[in-house]
Amino acid sequence: SHIRHAWDPTKSVAQNLAEMGLADDPNKAVPVPKKNLLGMEVESDGRKQGKKIVRKPYVVNEMEYEASLPEKKSNTLSRDLIDYVRYMIQNHGENYKASTGYEKNYYQDTPKQIKRKINVYKNFYPEEYKDFIASLKQEKMDVQ
Repeated sequence: SHIRHAWDPTKSVAQNLAEMGLADDPNKAVPVPKKNLLGMEVESDGRKQGKKIVRKPYVVNEMEYEASLPEKKSNTLSRDLIDYVRYMIQNHGENYKASTGYEKNYYQDTPKQIKRKINVYKNFYPEEYKDFIASLKQEKMDVQ
């Protein structure tokens, strides 16, 4: 929101970011120096600084390659979706058709979609799902 408030629509992106002290190109802001792999200066055992030959430059290359790969998506569900699924299970159990016409079904999901969301929740959070079902069973026993 700070950027939004400081943004001047009459200026270019580069000018706006420069005025805010932000970089428009991260590669120019923090350049990654290309190292001379065959003559890198390396400290040897804390004694004097000498030149060592890098015998395994492929390690550096592989690490740079791995760092350049996009990050894998972690499989998590939003808190809203978890609350929605738990609410549907709590009120309707395995009766997916009954949960479709319910006012809390603001996504207007079909029975298959609700079942799929519940199964995704079961797969992503199996321990939490087991604990939730156990607490529901305990509540039913307490009521009776």
